[in-house]
Amino acid sequence: MTAQGQAKRTTYAAAASAAEARALADEMVKVMSELIAVIEQETELVRAGKLSEGMAFGPKKTELSRHYVNTVGRLKASQAFMKQTAPELLATLHRHHDTFRALLQVNLTVLATAHAISEKIVRGVNAEVQRKNVPSTYTAGGRRAAPGARHLTPLAVSRTL
Repeated sequence: MTAQGQAKRTTYAAAASAAEARALADEMVKVMSELIAVIEQETELVRAGKLSEGMAFGPKKTELSRHYVNTVGRLKASQAFMKQTAPELLATLHRHHDTFRALLQVNLTVLATAHAISEKIVRGVNAEVQRKNVPSTYTAGGRRAAPGARHLTPLAVSRTL
């Protein structure tokens, strides 16, 4: 493995007692619940067309996602221990995670829809701008002439809402 690959790999400490396993499970439920709350708020704002308000949740989502990934890593490292000592706790975590995954899928669908709609709007505006800037001429064969690059005008888009 390269030095760069080794730098990316992180080792997580496994739970060594039932109390540590319980605390880890509680932490996982807590971070998933916080992430669900943020995702649900973002989803509702984006559905309502309040994109700038929805985008405000980005930093919080990033922070919670990072915490979630670290907690999942610790859970994976502790999985064998938890299977032996607290299988019902793992089953509860799996059920909670299934709910989390379903809500995340709804959020991703809403965000993808908003992205597709905004892209379609930008492409439509660009097509209209280009149509107005291109001279309407025909070739000797009676077909519409394709515009040259000098007739195309770039479209600038501000990402701040």
